[in-house]
Amino acid sequence: MRLHKLSRKFRQCLLAVLSCSLVIIFVGCGTQNVTQYEATALTILTWQINYANDPTVGKRGRFEEFASVALLNRNGEKPENAAFGPDDRGLWWAKIPPKPSLDEIEARQKRSYEKPGRPELLRQVKYHIIYQQNGQTITLPTNYSVYRRVVKAYPQKIPLRLTMGINNRSVEKATPIER
Repeated sequence: MRLHKLSRKFRQCLLAVLSCSLVIIFVGCGTQNVTQYEATALTILTWQINYANDPTVGKRGRFEEFASVALLNRNGEKPENAAFGPDDRGLWWAKIPPKPSLDEIEARQKRSYEKPGRPELLRQVKYHIIYQQNGQTITLPTNYSVYRRVVKAYPQKIPLRLTMGINNRSVEKATPIER
């Protein structure tokens, strides 16, 4: 009999926790209909080196970043300074920055036991959507799928319904609105 009561109380508690979690997840996740918008993707190339006791065995050490370049993609169109692209995601990239020299690499070594690894070229992309709301320009971070949806809708100026993330601080989804 006691076990049955405990089980029932446990189920009630679990249900309450799950309900609260769902409320927290969906608080501030609104929608916004927009007709003026654009999508940007900032492509970034950065040289990075891992300084570790033995970087050849894959141990994480201290990472140092060297030369970096960025290129702003707007609405999927080729930027003026693009060196290569589009890649398999439709993005354009700047010319690869100069690889760090041996002198630069040695100058960043902080301890005698640190050994610099091989220079690695990091590729990063930061996606944003820019839209008008009540006469103000709003810029919010987004993801690749939203970027691509906006790129496809942009030439025809198709109205979009944006689904916002937590506290309306990002855009999680863009859906065309049928005219």
